[in-house]
Amino acid sequence: MTDNPQGSKALSEEELQDLVSSSDAGARNPVGPVGTMLAIIAVVWSLFQVLLASPIANYVLPGDVINNSRQIHLGFAIFLAFMAYPALKSSPRHYIPIQDWIMGLLGTVIALYGYIFYQKIVNNGGLADDFDKWVALVGLVLLFEGARRALGPAMAIIATIFLLYVFFGSSEWVPEVIRWKGASLKKAMSHMWITSEGVFGIALGVSTKFVFLFVLFGALLEKAGAGNYFIKMAFGALGHLRGGPAKAAVVGSAATGLISGSSIANVVTTGTFTIPLMRRVGFSNEKAGAVEVASSVNGQIMPPVMGAAAFLMVEYVGISYVEVITHAFLPAAISYIALVYIVHLEAVKNNMPTLGDRVVSMGKTIGGMAAFFVGFAALCYGVQYPVRWITSALPSSGLVLSGLIVLTYILLLWLAAQGPDLEPDDPNAEEVKLPVVAEIYKSGLYFLLPIIVLVYFLMIEQKSPGLSAFWATLLLFVILLTQKPLKSIFRGESEMAASFQSGVLDLWQGLQDGARNMIGIALATATAGVIVGTVTLTGVGQVMADLVEFLSGGNLIMMLVMVGILSLILGMGLPTTANYIVVSSLMAGVVVELGAQSGLIVPLIAVHLFVFYFGIMADVTPPVGLASFAAAAVSGGDAIKTGFTAFFYSLRTVALPFVFIFNTDLLLIDVGWTQGIIVAISATIAILVFTAGTMGYFLTRNRIYESLALILVAFALFRPDFFMDKLQPPFSVIEPSKLEQALETASPGDELRVIVSGPDFDTGEPKDTTLVLLVDGEGTGAERLDSFGLLLLEEDGVVKMDEPAFGSPFADTLQNYDFYADTPVTMSSVQAPSDQLPKEIIFIPALALLGLIVLLQRGRASKEGVPA
Repeated sequence: MTDNPQGSKALSEEELQDLVSSSDAGARNPVGPVGTMLAIIAVVWSLFQVLLASPIANYVLPGDVINNSRQIHLGFAIFLAFMAYPALKSSPRHYIPIQDWIMGLLGTVIALYGYIFYQKIVNNGGLADDFDKWVALVGLVLLFEGARRALGPAMAIIATIFLLYVFFGSSEWVPEVIRWKGASLKKAMSHMWITSEGVFGIALGVSTKFVFLFVLFGALLEKAGAGNYFIKMAFGALGHLRGGPAKAAVVGSAATGLISGSSIANVVTTGTFTIPLMRRVGFSNEKAGAVEVASSVNGQIMPPVMGAAAFLMVEYVGISYVEVITHAFLPAAISYIALVYIVHLEAVKNNMPTLGDRVVSMGKTIGGMAAFFVGFAALCYGVQYPVRWITSALPSSGLVLSGLIVLTYILLLWLAAQGPDLEPDDPNAEEVKLPVVAEIYKSGLYFLLPIIVLVYFLMIEQKSPGLSAFWATLLLFVILLTQKPLKSIFRGESEMAASFQSGVLDLWQGLQDGARNMIGIALATATAGVIVGTVTLTGVGQVMADLVEFLSGGNLIMMLVMVGILSLILGMGLPTTANYIVVSSLMAGVVVELGAQSGLIVPLIAVHLFVFYFGIMADVTPPVGLASFAAAAVSGGDAIKTGFTAFFYSLRTVALPFVFIFNTDLLLIDVGWTQGIIVAISATIAILVFTAGTMGYFLTRNRIYESLALILVAFALFRPDFFMDKLQPPFSVIEPSKLEQALETASPGDELRVIVSGPDFDTGEPKDTTLVLLVDGEGTGAERLDSFGLLLLEEDGVVKMDEPAFGSPFADTLQNYDFYADTPVTMSSVQAPSDQLPKEIIFIPALALLGLIVLLQRGRASKEGVPA
């Protein structure tokens, strides 16, 4: 134990590793034959998933194994959950009790029930019989118990409540607003376990096809030594600056966020080194922990993995993986930039000392890092041209490209062998010697190769995430097996056999780590399937929309605030993947529907990112913020104070979702290259100005009016359309009867907005919905109107609407209207686009106000002698 200045105690290294293992990989680690057997099962699971993602899967694996891979995936996860996670804190950790063996084996058999009795289920039309329903019920109980062990009680409790709602939703003690007719045990179990609507639904399918390979990729990359390399590079680049350890913690966590899908593991992995160094330069225990929490949780919003949520968004939103990470990239990037600025302001505000004796300018450091990232992106993008040339010129291009990758790897490894291997530094050493980037960068350049392969296949070739991760993982197999023997050869050492054996052990351990890290994710996606199944079976999603609309009084901002709070509550205690599934299943539809009623048309990807951002904030927010507790365990600070400080540092992560709901340019939706660059620059300035305003410090300490002015400038840069719309309305209102003429004169690409009013199908209450008619192609007004499938009838000056034909563009949107009630559904208003000056003109007065604040503060700072 290590005493800290505040008198509390930090956990030892052994206790910290136990914290990570108990939360991410299972605290039980039996020895002897049982331990060996479990290790073999974990490795077999990893190899099965690698084979399943490979191009030869259809030739090697039987068709029924591929078709039932979700059942096999869950079977492995349930068995290992009962083997690796003790039931209670007091349960034995060095051996497995008999009841855990029974539950693990029984859970595996029931998970495989659909695979074993596939023909019987098909003959029953996919419905459960009397025997099936009891098997499924036992399976759910075992699944919930496995989830409780692996994920804590929150996930199991939430899923149990939803399942009880399925059975008892018609009871009188259920509030009338959410009451439904209820379901029989047979119907519920069919839905939840036998079909693909519940446990074996989309979420578990994504876990099986994509997530496992990325988690394994991260585990292998970490085992190869990439995590330590990234942290050392971050400290070499930033550690000498004012508040350098905190800046390095942010950048290092961003890099390890690519490897780790767990904010808790990220906190402990990087925090054991960064937090003591932050404390040495003046950060309090709570602030040091909070910086690590904020940067580690931010790793979950950073493409390309986003805590596995990116792959779920592909399925739920129905767009390609490339589009998902394109839309998610800019908010995540500026969020990290803002966090670096936050710790810079903390350091300057408190006049913190620097580490080491090197003096390097901030400008050169930022320029060097920017050059590295731009160069890396250019390399990932530019490699397509020689690849295409080789592919078109040579018949056996696959072998040639593989040979070139291996040759590049050998050359980079030879470069790395010219210096010593990187060893983790001791942050508590009396004298801290910061790494010199120019001396250490060569030692890990080959770690970038698998990342380049991954990005190339994902972004350039646009292969599936599973296949892309397969090729990158295969390269890591080669690296783990050969890096140590080849380094021995290049260094002229005679320890080839021992080096090769060490490489095999690293690969074996990496395969184990990947499987153990997946246990919780697999059980989370399976358990979340019960919640998704409840939503589809009961229609509770519509009820949630009615509830939020009622509580918010129809106010759009209040509605978004309520959805954010509900997402926070639902995300408490859940891992990233699970809380995204839960909050998106319940809340995404709410935002889309209520937004349309208020005249705000929100793309579905923006809504999913909104609820995702608030869901991951649950990792920060007291009283449940798991990452905050992990950071407090490292720093010895108060967990609740750490959580509140981390939440304050994460205000930009709270503000950004509101910004991109109202200004989808931030997500680069329908934005060209030129406009995209303008958006990126203005958004970066905006987030920095917002940070300065909320931190109370810019060039010197802010006056209150300066902080308010800075926040106003940030708002204007983020949402110039808000002010421009006040000056020049973007739409002009026309008579509904003149819609056809408006469509006639509209140019391709124009958007007309139609407000539909009428009685709700369920409640009979009047409601409004906004439809966006995107004019596409040539044609008369009548032809364009027909293409939208809207059936209109003008009577007594009122434009009435008939129910749109099935399959027409707005059939789903309008299905909740009662077209056969006494009160007709009408087209109450039509808005046509009007000429408007470019909204970017608002940047001019915003930047002028910013310049005025700079002048005021610069004069005051020079008088006060404030350090830069």
